Amino acid sequence: MGFHNFSVILGEAGAPAQPAAQQQQPPGWTSFVPLMLFVVIIYFAFFRPQQKRAKEQQEMLKSVKSGDKIMTTGGIIATVITVKEKSISVRSADSKMEITKNAIAEILERSGESNDSGERAAKEGQPAKS
Repeated sequence: MGFHNFSVILGEAGAPAQPAAQQQQPPGWTSFVPLMLFVVIIYFAFFRPQQKRAKEQQEMLKSVKSGDKIMTTGGIIATVITVKEKSISVRSADSKMEITKNAIAEILERSGESNDSGERAAKEGQPAKS
């Protein structure tokens, strides 16, 4: 046995045994896929509906006109008297007040419309319920 053969035998003896089928690591970017999926789900579950509600609220505030019956965020039900750029004048019972448009929670009744079942039924051509 020559010196060369001896060093090859010693080199193989000192090397750790490697498994026959070595598993390869997946690429690094694959660990971010679940995180990105989670971010997309959170966006569509929380942020998108909130943006949609804010847009609907802004459209509602732009459509307020005199004679509309509204409810404020404080629970006051009032009728709109005048509409200004950032505020509206309303009448509730015997009091008149000016509030900001952002204080409107919803429009209960548009001017010219009524929630009375008799008037609604008459518009639809049906007899009113007694």
